[in-house]
Amino acid sequence: MATDVYVSATLRMFAGHEPLLQAEGASVGEVLKSVAGEHEDIRRILFTDEGVLRDFVRVFVNDTEIRGLHGTETPVAPGDTVYLIPAVAGGAPAKNTPLIPAERSGAVEFTDRDLERYSGHFLLKEAGVKGQKRIRAARVLIAGLGPLGVETATVLASAGIGTLGLWDHRKTELPDLKNLIAFTERDLKRPRTAVIKDRIRNICRETAVSVFDYEVTSDNVQETVTGYDLVIDCTDNFKSRYLVNDACFFAGVPYVFASLYQTEGRVTVFKNDRSTQTPCLRCLFPAPPERNLVPTCSQTGIFSGVPSIIGGYAACEALKLITGAGRTLDGKLLSVDALNLTSHIFHVDRNCSCALCGETPTVRSVQAVDYDDFCNLREPDNTPPVESITVEELLRRIENHEPLTLVDVREPHERAVHRFRQAIPIPIGQLARRKGELNPAVDTIFLCKEGKRSILAINTLREASYTGPMYNLKGGLDAAKDMVFSNEAGWL
Repeated sequence: MATDVYVSATLRMFAGHEPLLQAEGASVGEVLKSVAGEHEDIRRILFTDEGVLRDFVRVFVNDTEIRGLHGTETPVAPGDTVYLIPAVAGGAPAKNTPLIPAERSGAVEFTDRDLERYSGHFLLKEAGVKGQKRIRAARVLIAGLGPLGVETATVLASAGIGTLGLWDHRKTELPDLKNLIAFTERDLKRPRTAVIKDRIRNICRETAVSVFDYEVTSDNVQETVTGYDLVIDCTDNFKSRYLVNDACFFAGVPYVFASLYQTEGRVTVFKNDRSTQTPCLRCLFPAPPERNLVPTCSQTGIFSGVPSIIGGYAACEALKLITGAGRTLDGKLLSVDALNLTSHIFHVDRNCSCALCGETPTVRSVQAVDYDDFCNLREPDNTPPVESITVEELLRRIENHEPLTLVDVREPHERAVHRFRQAIPIPIGQLARRKGELNPAVDTIFLCKEGKRSILAINTLREASYTGPMYNLKGGLDAAKDMVFSNEAGWL
């Protein structure tokens, strides 16, 4: 009998964009081999050349990770569902101990205006006056002010949080306005931290705001997270996520992990309490994916509304940790697929072999780790450099009718905008098996949105032994959107 295999949005481009596959097999390993056999493009994503399941992919049977069962030998029965959950970035106790000590929250005094404003919380037994005092006394740092971080900050400010730290080094750009609902055209080119600080002042003037307008690095992360009761990670790259996770672990600061990908989002909590033997991010994802293997949100887009859903969950987890209300996602991973109206909670166990929190840790400080190397941000020494051409050079070659092949490696829905009519559409997941469509006797120029996926495309074809000359369009189609190509009949 076939087993249902749920494919996370991060991997769907390699599986025909289907969220649910059918595969035969009596064990997880057999099911995965069946999936890889039916969908060749996903095989190299799931497995190394030696056939080993990659570290950045977690596999669950129903709600339990196979590492806590029998690995790939875990049997599957009729009615079971196998979930493939890759990185993008134990059970909870019966009673959640509040983060904020009574001596701090007890010093908070409310005005008549506060009593009216937060009356909705006062009516809840899960919050009440004591809980609202803890919220006012709490110090929360939000790392990353993209759509997710902005939503989370807005909810916490509305709840009356006492101190918010805002950490982001970027300035507001035009594409941000689609998902950053707190931003307007007046905010273009302003630091994101400044925009959100103004927003929070208008929401709750009692909330103290600290801003950190610098990039997350191993030199500043430990100092920045220290002194906060809680850190919420809404960053958009693996290097920052592992840096923040590790620094929070060493500081003993609880860490809420929240991430987005297109129509999906994930939230979990790492309490970083060594006495309870709870997991950390490295337990869940021991290593990030290979360089450029998983596209970023800027390359793939985010469905409007999803940041609000996941930001609300992240803020809710923070408030539960602060007040001690309910049960948190400590030891659990919540995955929400807004497009297909599904959500799942997976159990995440501590990994005794974890490099950070395991029995014999190898990560002993953030300064001791080369995060650029760990997150595959450096090109290997033996990797030939990828040659690029500028938009102007491409224009000249097209106008001169020079022989060349254009390959658009974006997904079909992306080609509705900024489309080259003469380009061969080959999504990046299909390149290796469709290399026969290319002519190695002429130059092949690869097109994508930002000029990043096209680099991955070239390296993918190199690994597939394609020997023809290949070039990346520098800056991608974003750099070409204002150019006029007389031999291309427009863009849209």
